[in-house]
Amino acid sequence: MIKVGVLDLQGSVIEHIEMLDKIEGVQPVRVKYGHQIDEIDGLIIPGGESTTIGKLLKAFKMDSILKDRIEKGMPVWGTCAGMILIAKEIDGEEDAHLKLMNIDVKRNAYGSQLGSFVVEESIPEICNEPIPLVFIRAPYIETIGNGVKVIKKVDGKIVAARERNMLVTSFHPELTDNQLLHKYFINSFFS
Repeated sequence: MIKVGVLDLQGSVIEHIEMLDKIEGVQPVRVKYGHQIDEIDGLIIPGGESTTIGKLLKAFKMDSILKDRIEKGMPVWGTCAGMILIAKEIDGEEDAHLKLMNIDVKRNAYGSQLGSFVVEESIPEICNEPIPLVFIRAPYIETIGNGVKVIKKVDGKIVAARERNMLVTSFHPELTDNQLLHKYFINSFFS
């Protein structure tokens, strides 16, 4: 049984837990405390408010524990705010959060909540049929560095990428009925 944690400080936690719960061989775990990071095999950092999640990680002294586990190879997937937390650079900000993935991210790149949208597109590495991609105050990747593989672009903007044990998406697969992204994370990083 693969124990996949969902960082439970703020954001779309329940939705990820419900998705993981439907995948055979996976035990979802709500991660609220630093000691739990050593008890899981991988982690999803959900969408939400990246500044709030970043402050809570520091306040609960989870940031260094989490960064250490990821640097040592624990699989991690950041959706929306999670992408921002994992990025080495955040456009227009002096200090990034965990500074792990070799990407530069633009926060709220598509505007305010009113700028949220859904598109249906395929992601060739994952599926050939169109699936819903939900963008809510979404970031996108402005630049990538060495070792980063682009998985998906929408309108020329990078919205999904991976580097070693890290996966990031600008969009929210947990807000759809489609499990393909969650299965991709499990099959790509735990096989």
